[in-house]
Amino acid sequence: MFRNLKFVFAVLVVAASCFAQQKAAQQKPPAHAAKPAAEAPAPVLPSEDTVNSFMRYSFGYDSSVTWRILEIKPAEAQGLAEVSVLLSNPSGQQTSRFYVTPDGKHAILGEVIPFGSQPFAELRQKLVKEIKGPSRGPAGAPALLVEFSDLQCPHCKAIQPTLEKLLADEPNVRLVFQNFPLPGHDWAAKAAAFADCVGRSSPDAFWKFIAGTYDAQANINAGNADEQLSSIADAAGAKSADVAACAAKPDTTARVEASVALGRDVGVNSTPTLFLNGRKIGSMEQVPYDVLKKLVEFAAKGN
Repeated sequence: MFRNLKFVFAVLVVAASCFAQQKAAQQKPPAHAAKPAAEAPAPVLPSEDTVNSFMRYSFGYDSSVTWRILEIKPAEAQGLAEVSVLLSNPSGQQTSRFYVTPDGKHAILGEVIPFGSQPFAELRQKLVKEIKGPSRGPAGAPALLVEFSDLQCPHCKAIQPTLEKLLADEPNVRLVFQNFPLPGHDWAAKAAAFADCVGRSSPDAFWKFIAGTYDAQANINAGNADEQLSSIADAAGAKSADVAACAAKPDTTARVEASVALGRDVGVNSTPTLFLNGRKIGSMEQVPYDVLKKLVEFAAKGN
């Protein structure tokens, strides 16, 4: 798979100030009062032809690299356009994102992160409102950890022991699993559908199914996925015939797609991606366990 060669772990310390709310005076504002700011115009989105031409000039030197445009939309950062592309080469695939400036002449690589006195609050509120996946840990735990994962992704498998240790060490964490099958994986969407149906039948069976699928990951392929996933569902305590029938239904596909859409809305473009009280952790494999534990303990204090 494409992987970042460098990992930068930046800690932003923001001093929060408390302001007393004041009631607006019930009188006509003075003539010199500032007028409300006009709503910013929507950004001009680049065309697919322009993006494809940009990609050709950027990667055309390497015939092994191909790409597909996934989305062109206004970015959360006002005035910028956000472009998502799926890059592929013989070693794998990765979704990449860049931002185009209002003049259409510059692209910004990297990640736009939340800023403010409570930078992660808005994302946390959105996740609390829209997550629907199975969960472990106390329902009212002060630290909410949301995992967007792909059951075919080896990096998602690799972080599972760390998550298990974290849940064992930290009683104030609630973990929520959200399906995010990547488009380049040939059996991930089917596994996500099976997982969704197992989770709807039994939360306990769901976590066993997830663990079993990761354990069998190397033995599953597009040709045997139905058989393998059904066997794992049975071993987890679910009825495989019922699960397979459920997985084939359109409403199951819709639930998986809704989970993927939520992930994209909050900035997920690779797996695994986790959010701790709204704080994005995109490279958990590279975060030392003691740092992760400190982050959880800090979040559990209401941060």
